[in-house]
Amino acid sequence: MATKEVEPLTPSGIDNSQLDLLIVDDEEDFRESAYKYFKRRGFRVEQAEDGEEALNVSTNRKFDIVVLDIHMPGMSGLNVLEGLMERDPAPKVVMLTGGGTIQNAVDSMKKGAYDFLTKPARLEDLERLILHASQARQLEKENKQLKEVIRRQAPPTNMIGQSPAMLEVFRLIERTANSEMPVLIQGESGTGKELVARAIHKASPLADKPLVVINCAALAEQLLESELFGHEKGAFTGAVAAKPGLFEIADGGALFIDEFGEMSGNLQAKLLRVLEDGSMRRVGSVTQRHVKVRLIAATNRDLEQEVHDKKFREDLFYRINVLGIQLPPLRQRQGDIELLVRHFAGEDWTVDEPVMQKLCSYSWPGNVRQLQNAIERAKVLAAEDRIEMKNLPMAICQAEPIPMTSLPVGENVDLETINRIHVAETYEKCERNKTRTARALGINRRSLYRLLEKYQIS
Repeated sequence: MATKEVEPLTPSGIDNSQLDLLIVDDEEDFRESAYKYFKRRGFRVEQAEDGEEALNVSTNRKFDIVVLDIHMPGMSGLNVLEGLMERDPAPKVVMLTGGGTIQNAVDSMKKGAYDFLTKPARLEDLERLILHASQARQLEKENKQLKEVIRRQAPPTNMIGQSPAMLEVFRLIERTANSEMPVLIQGESGTGKELVARAIHKASPLADKPLVVINCAALAEQLLESELFGHEKGAFTGAVAAKPGLFEIADGGALFIDEFGEMSGNLQAKLLRVLEDGSMRRVGSVTQRHVKVRLIAATNRDLEQEVHDKKFREDLFYRINVLGIQLPPLRQRQGDIELLVRHFAGEDWTVDEPVMQKLCSYSWPGNVRQLQNAIERAKVLAAEDRIEMKNLPMAICQAEPIPMTSLPVGENVDLETINRIHVAETYEKCERNKTRTARALGINRRSLYRLLEKYQIS
């Protein structure tokens, strides 16, 4: 009989198949019955017949819920409870006690147990209590995630553009957002890869879950591994306390890895395993953890060429490139430059016409980031809310304008013809070097091969 009324629970949002349950009891009949019952109910369940076995099993596997008998031979349930509470994260523990040992059950609550039932306990009542405990654990986890995300991430910025290239990007964002599969965003530095990642997440079913961001290029390999997968106390010099990794923080949500192509081969292997089955281990730990995270990666490298050159794992590339988005460089978004200039300048600022013409004809090797920095610099140097030519950086003022594509004279030319001529001229200017041509066009080599074949460019 239960010590208190356990109200019916409709387990909305709870997937039994995602709950790891450990049953610890020296009474074989009850333990076996409970094991079979919860197995049928879809739980991932294990059993242990005493406290020592329970602690050993939970060392190598993380359990969400532990059902623990207080009175067992050898190590008592209270001692086992103390050991479980030292785990990170600690499981929710439901204590089982005889009718004459209620005080022990109360003591267990003070030591961190979630709740208790008196024996003999109905398995239906035990299941309801387990589901309650699971909900409480999930809420604690989400609160912890939100606090960490708020600390780590800055608010997103709106994306701006109406050029055909950006309209295609917006279409891909919309199509990609509805899936939970991995996404690979490729493009030159400064094209807005993180903005695309945030837009995908914001439009996805995971929008109310955390989006955690990390830049591979900013960290050494050991630090990057620790940031992604976490570490245990003493795992390396300076590891004075255990720390969860970003995969754990992002569990249930999404993780955006910027400069993905900078990742070492060792980390590529660990990342591949997380993508395949959600399993991972902290640095210095033998305990296997399971996470469910949507991975969004971004790189300014040509990963297809990196795979060809044996610099990047082929299996990881095809695993992450299920849904791919290629961002166009700003020089291919001529119609968007004026929009971006006016956005960065602000409504109260005037931009001289020669300045706008110069900005629209510049090649912008640093893309949108370079344009934003140029406008912010000009505003600092300008007087009376007006940007003049003298306020622009010297490199932009002295730069030659982008040569216009040579279109056939006197013809009504459609977009397909413009694209063909642009690809052909770029190919010639890059001396028919496919890698340089693909980079100049802002596409990967495979896409370039398709265009060359499509337009019959030898």
